[in-house]
Amino acid sequence: MQRSIGLLSLTFVAISGILGSGWLFAPLMAAQAAGPSSLIAWMIGGFAMLLLAATFAEIAAILPVAGGIGRVPHFSHGSVVSMTMGWTAWVGYNTTATIEVEAVLRYSKSLAPWLYGSDGLLSPAGLAVACVLLAVFTVLNAFGVRFFARLNTALTWVKILVPAGLAAVILTSEFRYANFSEYGGFAPEGLKGILSAISTGGVIFALIGFRHVIDMAGEARNPKVNVPLALVISLVVCLLIYGGLQLAFLGALDQSQLKQGWAALSFPGELGPMAALATAVGALWIVSILDSSARISSFASALVSVGSNARLGLAMAQNGLFPKFMETLSARGVPLFALLINFVVSALFFFILPFNEVLALNTSSIVLSFVVGPVAVLAFRQLMADAPRAFVLPAAPVTGCLAFVVASLIIYWSGWDTMLHLGVCLVIGFLLMIYRNSRGGFDSLDWREAAWLAPYLAGLVLISWLGSFGGGAGYLPVGPDIAVVSALAVAVYILAVRLRLRQDKFDLYMAEEKADERMEYGDGT
Repeated sequence: MQRSIGLLSLTFVAISGILGSGWLFAPLMAAQAAGPSSLIAWMIGGFAMLLLAATFAEIAAILPVAGGIGRVPHFSHGSVVSMTMGWTAWVGYNTTATIEVEAVLRYSKSLAPWLYGSDGLLSPAGLAVACVLLAVFTVLNAFGVRFFARLNTALTWVKILVPAGLAAVILTSEFRYANFSEYGGFAPEGLKGILSAISTGGVIFALIGFRHVIDMAGEARNPKVNVPLALVISLVVCLLIYGGLQLAFLGALDQSQLKQGWAALSFPGELGPMAALATAVGALWIVSILDSSARISSFASALVSVGSNARLGLAMAQNGLFPKFMETLSARGVPLFALLINFVVSALFFFILPFNEVLALNTSSIVLSFVVGPVAVLAFRQLMADAPRAFVLPAAPVTGCLAFVVASLIIYWSGWDTMLHLGVCLVIGFLLMIYRNSRGGFDSLDWREAAWLAPYLAGLVLISWLGSFGGGAGYLPVGPDIAVVSALAVAVYILAVRLRLRQDKFDLYMAEEKADERMEYGDGT
């Protein structure tokens, strides 16, 4: 693999992943859940993602490997944890490609109504076009990371300028301060509404795109500096854009749109609420470019997702969960077989799951894979104590624990229904792990280091069933449930940090990785 992605390209990879199809609809979804207090949801969600990104920033600076989300836990907690976390991330990444392709087609419905049937679902012709689009993204990524980065950088400039310009136009044209105090007050749904907006209102779905920097770290120039910078810059830029869009949306609504309350907000048309508000304030010139911009946003996000997931597929082959042939690199340094396998899986999601269930699975599965960052950062403080760090996580024991708690709460807030989908996903991954290791024996698997996973996952499932989010039984009201999840997360975090790999096993895995680096990078080290 070629270390040819500079700071700008790496930052734009993350921005492209964050500013996907969500920016046209996330302000509406968050407002429906929380009203004006959706601004607080973006602040909390942004703080949560910055915390998680900071833990991975220190790790990626000392261990910049391809497919970092799945590969990093292999060096901190061994094979079982890396297979589990990598599997959930891989499933989530494949659903991201499906979601973004669906978004491209939805924004093209006015040009080609035959893409959808009368039931609102993709028609047979639409499914065929969706598979062709996935194939296009696969081919574009096969040209190599340098071509991919240049193409994505060009597309991302459009993705930054259009939503930022839209927010500025609406804010300077119409702003009703009464919207923040009337119609149920600032927080019409209280704390539950804010928390729901974070997990299921589009906030986390929008912001988790920073993960692509971690997976591309194996191909970044000067990763010790560029990876942490790209993570922070991309999140700050996108938080400013999303915050501006949310503020503009809340202030531009008129009385007729809010007379039924925030939860009943709805907007007709394929381009949704932001286009409707821009039309209402007379900014027709920006409405005319939203159609093309929406397709470009989704196109670029799908392009990044497919490329990032190929690196994760390679990492999972290195971990032992996927076949070894998925490690094979093309002459351009691209994991071509991983690209092809991922294409088939992403295409299958169009046929085997309804679109709303694909959305539900996406956020929870990817966020679950993030919980290893706060744990691994402390493990590497012991296992790689002498490694120079360009970025050091401040107060790592406390900050890491807080990040772990936040990630656990986000998973819980996604609700019981989503936890069921996540549980099925984990069972399938566990069965695959058993099958892949049935011939070589199970003694080589790192079971001791994974002992924290069982109580953690079982606890989250139980609390989700008892809780009040997403179909839960409602036995745990909002407030006490947060305390219970936090207590579980703190206890598991302390256990997981103690169960890091032994130094001799870590040294063995690092020796294997260095041998792979000589083969993959050809840098003579």
